[in-house]
Amino acid sequence: MRIPKASHYVQDLVALLQQVQCTGRDQAPIAFDQGMQRIVDGLIAARSENKKAILVGNGGSASVVGHLQMDLCNAVRVRALCFHDAPLLTALSNDFGYPAAFERCVQLWAEPGDLLFGISSSGRSENILRAVDAARAKGCTIVTLSGFADDNPLRQRGDLNIYVGSKEYGPVETAHACLAHMITDLACASGAPT
Repeated sequence: MRIPKASHYVQDLVALLQQVQCTGRDQAPIAFDQGMQRIVDGLIAARSENKKAILVGNGGSASVVGHLQMDLCNAVRVRALCFHDAPLLTALSNDFGYPAAFERCVQLWAEPGDLLFGISSSGRSENILRAVDAARAKGCTIVTLSGFADDNPLRQRGDLNIYVGSKEYGPVETAHACLAHMITDLACASGAPT
């Protein structure tokens, strides 16, 4: 078996990042820079209005939301929550089932005007979809990051949807992590205190 060159992986990742797509709630395309600016504006508004960012993801996406939470709190100074504390997540999963775990947290913590970031490589994780729907019912603004199929259900649910066109976890999760860093860096450059 021939192993591909590492440089090809990097080149493919760069090409993938250059093709990231943004769409609005109506699924109409939004220019990438405009989409990123909407997210940054939402974060700055959340900070000034004492709102918060709620972040949900599974597996590798949980790592992305955990890192995004840290950067939003530390660098952007936006109150940010993610719900993968082991005792909480296992208790909710045991009592209500894993598909309902994030939904129950969102129902408890979300308030109108908050931002919810739903991140799922496949865009098909039931617990993420239910959390997004619960946030919508609470009056939150929804930002999604997904990959795999371009018609995945998560991509249909956000006010702003960021789509990475790959069917492989590694490139999608890496792209999502890069985009999360970019969002926080842009927010800092837009006047967030450091």
